[in-house]
Amino acid sequence: MCGRIFVKTSLEELISNFPFAVRGGDIDGLGNRFPRWNGAPSLDYPIIVRDVVREPDITGPIFVSARWGLLPSWAKSGGRPPPVNVRCESIASNGMFRAAYGSRRCLVPINGFFEWKDIHGTGKNKQPYAIAMKDGSAFALAGIWESWKDENGISIRNFAIVTCEPNEMMAEIHDRMPVILHREDYERWLSPEPDPNDLMRPFPAELMTMWKIGRGVGSPRNDGPEIIEEVEDDPEPTLI
Repeated sequence: MCGRIFVKTSLEELISNFPFAVRGGDIDGLGNRFPRWNGAPSLDYPIIVRDVVREPDITGPIFVSARWGLLPSWAKSGGRPPPVNVRCESIASNGMFRAAYGSRRCLVPINGFFEWKDIHGTGKNKQPYAIAMKDGSAFALAGIWESWKDENGISIRNFAIVTCEPNEMMAEIHDRMPVILHREDYERWLSPEPDPNDLMRPFPAELMTMWKIGRGVGSPRNDGPEIIEEVEDDPEPTLI
């Protein structure tokens, strides 16, 4: 799965890494929220979509603001938290995700994400890791997005991250990983093509790196650069 991410730059610097997409007006309010060293679900992030109704003069890729956690327009509020991940194996058949996958795919630009390794197989003692590109560059996860209206009629754009089987590196700590797209595949993922299923595959392990980090990442309230600092083996692995 992928339930926590990090962006280690300002919003402007993150945007500059994806020059093919124009800036939508609704991301201005995100500027003072980045860097975000320990990004959790339910927060707002910049994503890239093909086009949106609110920007009628734009027909190409555009940066917009969206909340992490997928809520289709027909979903009711309350109950379980909205899903933050969607498995690639069922994305085209699951009724909650099928429509968004067919016509509302997005890119989720980040600098890295976190995952926890189950040390003893009990589900309790876990060692957190940070995962990023080996060259430190920004990259994009594959996502899908929806638009949902709250009880006041306010439209809330939201998204979920697509996951797939792990590559060799990720398999050492977890049985899933987010779908990371190659830059040459960004345009196709955002295109009207209804089922680009061959893009939902493990990213090459040799282009990635991971390292152990401290258990402070377990709380989203901890949101400083020390979160991604490498540590030695933790004698008291994170309890989550």
